[in-house]
Amino acid sequence: MEPVLYTKYKKEVAPALKEELGIANIMDVPAVEKVTLNVGFGRHSKDKSFIENVENTLRQITGQKPVRTKARLSISNFKLREGMEIGACVTLRGATMYEFLNRLVNLTLPRVRDFRGISAKSFDRKGNYSLGIKENISFPEISADSADKIHSLQVIVTTSAEDQKGGALLLKKLGFPFKDMDKIK
Repeated sequence: MEPVLYTKYKKEVAPALKEELGIANIMDVPAVEKVTLNVGFGRHSKDKSFIENVENTLRQITGQKPVRTKARLSISNFKLREGMEIGACVTLRGATMYEFLNRLVNLTLPRVRDFRGISAKSFDRKGNYSLGIKENISFPEISADSADKIHSLQVIVTTSAEDQKGGALLLKKLGFPFKDMDKIK
């Protein structure tokens, strides 16, 4: 069975974007390619319990095992050595990606404290969107009782759009609650 958001993309969003952006071929319409969730360990990089907590959180949210990221450079001011584990990430594609985006838009974002919409300023030149979530307990999979340490995470939505406008229209039509869409060029 296809995810609800993917069905919506195929039946409603893609034809509307094709017409709105003046694209001749339906295969050239912007689509979501992947979603990446990142958590940096920061000052807790040597705390095993914190690292396990982060990995369990990512596993519960996505259903996939996180990969630890390592520092590529040594930076003495940050007490960072090359090869040191500095974070964890998960990359979602296909059906699991659409299921996650559906839960993010319809369940997680409305649960964020003092939520008034997400900023449309976080698009890069290629139409990819980056979103920071301050508390991992905003996700319905994480109960506030079981979360011993609250941490933030970053969600990056990578699209096949050529520019900011294409990526913004795609995510807007998929249901992302932007508060300042008029600022997109």
